[in-house]
Amino acid sequence: MALAQPAPTDTELDAWCLRWLGSGVSETLFTTAHLSAVVGVRLKDDREVVVKVRPPAARLAVCTAVQQALWHSGFPCPRPLLGPVPFGAHAATAEVLVPGGDLLALDGVAQYAALLARLVRQAPRPQTADMFAPHPPWTAWDHTLGRTWPPADDRDADLNALPDTAWLDEVGERVRRRLRRGPAGPTVVGHGDWGAHNLRWRDGQPWAVHDWDSVISAPEPVLVGLAAACWPTGVVLRPATLDESAAFVEAYQQAADCRWSAEQVQAAWAASLWIDAFNAKKLALDGVAWLSPEEADRRLALAGA
Repeated sequence: MALAQPAPTDTELDAWCLRWLGSGVSETLFTTAHLSAVVGVRLKDDREVVVKVRPPAARLAVCTAVQQALWHSGFPCPRPLLGPVPFGAHAATAEVLVPGGDLLALDGVAQYAALLARLVRQAPRPQTADMFAPHPPWTAWDHTLGRTWPPADDRDADLNALPDTAWLDEVGERVRRRLRRGPAGPTVVGHGDWGAHNLRWRDGQPWAVHDWDSVISAPEPVLVGLAAACWPTGVVLRPATLDESAAFVEAYQQAADCRWSAEQVQAAWAASLWIDAFNAKKLALDGVAWLSPEEADRRLALAGA
């Protein structure tokens, strides 16, 4: 069962904005709620801002700091205004509303990959290996919880106790063993949910990258492999195909002006399979087939796992 974050009431939102942003709410522009409640508002002083409310977590402050640094460097992301600060029992941030923008078609793989390479280049260097811990579970192949799957982000079910998809448990363990083996290179900071649904474009140029709660740190090929699995999602309701993942990994290396070793490319394939397998375990609860055994076998082979 999905665990939606309830949207704040108008009264709560108005009081919070008055206290923390110095102006009450004139108009609510939109409201969405899933893992976070996200509300776009026009304040009485005519500013348009987005308020995001979710459970408190230490990593939120670090994610916001990365977003702030990227905005100052000229990267296309909303400017953070505040946070995280308390919102009742929750934590909230505020950022400037960046409206509009379009989804980019899948023939723009080089642009998707180049924008991620730009993010990695402009992001601050990670100060410690665990500065973003705990990572979102769909990226947390290196969790230390003792079983294959970390707790799901949006439901109560234990993914380790689902007999109908037990074949995915072996896939997950093989991926984890391959990624522990390395080598994958130095750790960088990037975005752990590099799907089309979080990216907006204008006339083929990047307009805004959203969802900065998904900042992670990982070896660069691992980060790219995660993105290579999910980058089309939002334009299409499926993961990347094998060819689409391969095209992304290749386009990223070209954009970053680097050439990875065979072991690093294998690490990217392993990371792509982690996110696919995690999502497949979770979406099976909804009757959605996200990953076939045949696709998993092909990615395992490419990962050297």
